[in-house]
Amino acid sequence: MKLENPQTIEALNQWLGVWLDERYLHKPHSALEKNITPLEAYRSEGTPIRHVSAEELAHAFLHSETRKVDKAGCISFQDEKYEVGINFVGCKVEITYDPQDTTELTVDYPGFDSWKAKRMVISERTGKRPSLPEKMIKEPAGSSRLLQGAKKPNQARKAAAIIPSVPAVSFRHISKGGTSHV
Repeated sequence: MKLENPQTIEALNQWLGVWLDERYLHKPHSALEKNITPLEAYRSEGTPIRHVSAEELAHAFLHSETRKVDKAGCISFQDEKYEVGINFVGCKVEITYDPQDTTELTVDYPGFDSWKAKRMVISERTGKRPSLPEKMIKEPAGSSRLLQGAKKPNQARKAAAIIPSVPAVSFRHISKGGTSHV
């Protein structure tokens, strides 16, 4: 093929097809019994080819790992948290995942059906609280407006109590006078 110098992938595939058909598939092979061609050996095979579904094929190439469930019912996987469930706190679970897409993991535990664990999304309202803007930061109060407002009426009330406008009447001497008027 190097001598043909194909410039495109289509040209390379065409030359590869020619080589497979003429130099490999239809040429007798010494490793096959009766010195037959690979194509004849393939066609004479008695068992049919078993085709698998796309789902079975994808499942065959999944990766698997073991993880321990923490006290919050989560597992850590590739620096992300996935919620498994609080029923499995302290248990070791088997996770199966596609390395190309780790947004969802399949979790297996003996005695339970497999289930999906999704990546936890920690929103802006969780975690460390952000600092307030300067205009919203509380300033230390120099005094209380409520108490300052109540100070003047309180002083007036106290001043009125010291100098009574009407004198108090005493009834102690009335009963000692001999008559019993009340």
